[in-house]
Amino acid sequence: MSIKAQNRVKIGDTGIEVFPLSLGGNVFGWTADAETSFDVLDGYAAAGGNLIDTADGYSAWVPGNSGGDSEIIIGDWMRSRGNRDDIVVATKVSQHPDFKGLSAANIRAAAEASLGRLGTDRIDVYYAHFDDASVPLAETVGAFSKLVDDGLVRAIGISNYSADRIDEWFAVTEQNGFHKAVALQPQYNLMERGFETELQGRAQKYGLGVFPYYALASGFLTGKYRSGSAQGDSPRAGQAAAYLDDRGVRVLLTLDQVASWHNTTVTAVALAWLRAQPTIVAPIASARTTDQLTDLLASATLELSSEEVEKLVEASNPL
Repeated sequence: MSIKAQNRVKIGDTGIEVFPLSLGGNVFGWTADAETSFDVLDGYAAAGGNLIDTADGYSAWVPGNSGGDSEIIIGDWMRSRGNRDDIVVATKVSQHPDFKGLSAANIRAAAEASLGRLGTDRIDVYYAHFDDASVPLAETVGAFSKLVDDGLVRAIGISNYSADRIDEWFAVTEQNGFHKAVALQPQYNLMERGFETELQGRAQKYGLGVFPYYALASGFLTGKYRSGSAQGDSPRAGQAAAYLDDRGVRVLLTLDQVASWHNTTVTAVALAWLRAQPTIVAPIASARTTDQLTDLLASATLELSSEEVEKLVEASNPL
């Protein structure tokens, strides 16, 4: 099942090359315990996967967790496998209960805390998780740039920022000679295509590699949540069921059709559709079990024709 390194994609001009599917770490320490998380991580790495996405806030919302739980599991896994140099670790700042916001002091403290939990000396891609309008952007961007200068971070990313604020981010970067952001993490999938209105243009303008989250629309695009069976056993089942309108049914039927042509799953097709879009480097998808991982990995080598891509576009256009 191993996928060769030549399938890897570069993040801008950073020299960082990543697998065309990013493994989401949000479930580690939440719906996947440490043992299961290790199994998923092992399966992903064995298939050639090298990009793991997490955040310092994962999963503070779970009773008994305090935040950074996912980072701890990933760090323990890398240490036990001795594979840190083979893995690209992306994490984020602003949502940990003890490190809220994007002041310079908080960014530095949060980064050092993440490094400790991950058991590493550098973060490969470090994202501003959510915009913090209470802090001047020059302070925020400058703090990220200083982390690069100090060797604690290799590349800077932006997540959940508006198009206008991305413009401001890059204006501040240019004015001050800061290190440029190279990655953008927005919500984007066949059911949520708002990225295409403005953010896609900003990604093209500034050379941002895009890593869409909620790539499977809270599980809806796995085909698991259909009429009469939309409850499911996942914490996101209710969110997925919300897509079950005429448009959602049309998308699933089209995914079924394209999947049948390739003898694959709707999950793989939905992720391959994202990979085919301009600026996309690697969709982010998580797996609670190794069984779920199989479908995700299949997407990394699935190439859709332009006609199949357009067919899915038409099916997912608003009614």
